[in-house]
Amino acid sequence: MSTCLSCEISSGRRAIEGGAIYETEHFHAHQDVAYPVPGLVIVASKRHFRSLLEMNEAEVLEFVPVVQRLRRAQEQIGIQFVYYFYNEDTKHHFNFWMVPRYQWMAQFGKSIEAVRPALLHARNHMNSEEEVRAVTRTAAKLRADMSARPGR
Repeated sequence: MSTCLSCEISSGRRAIEGGAIYETEHFHAHQDVAYPVPGLVIVASKRHFRSLLEMNEAEVLEFVPVVQRLRRAQEQIGIQFVYYFYNEDTKHHFNFWMVPRYQWMAQFGKSIEAVRPALLHARNHMNSEEEVRAVTRTAAKLRADMSARPGR
């Protein structure tokens, strides 16, 4: 049986560069430095499931407030627009992506179809040590904002 990377990260068994941005009883939010886009947040469930339809009542009640708080934190650091997505046809478990829209992404278009090429561009061309440090600094700013404002 293969190990689920999301389970390893959300449980704390595997450290991720930049660390957790925010954690609740049911969710773990972090930056994936494999795609070095400052402010990109992945909200992963702590329990292994793939679909929104599989969320239990406690997860449902917690999920939207977590996403709203993270979005407010993104806005506080100057992220104006965000693409949201998740897919159910994955071997992994529930990961909800919050991908900031930056000016440099305009070369790939302005729709959800532009997200994948932009992420690949970031992974392949924006992965210098300096750019990865910028990502981890942004994650630290998001983490500080999330801890500074409890609740809303």
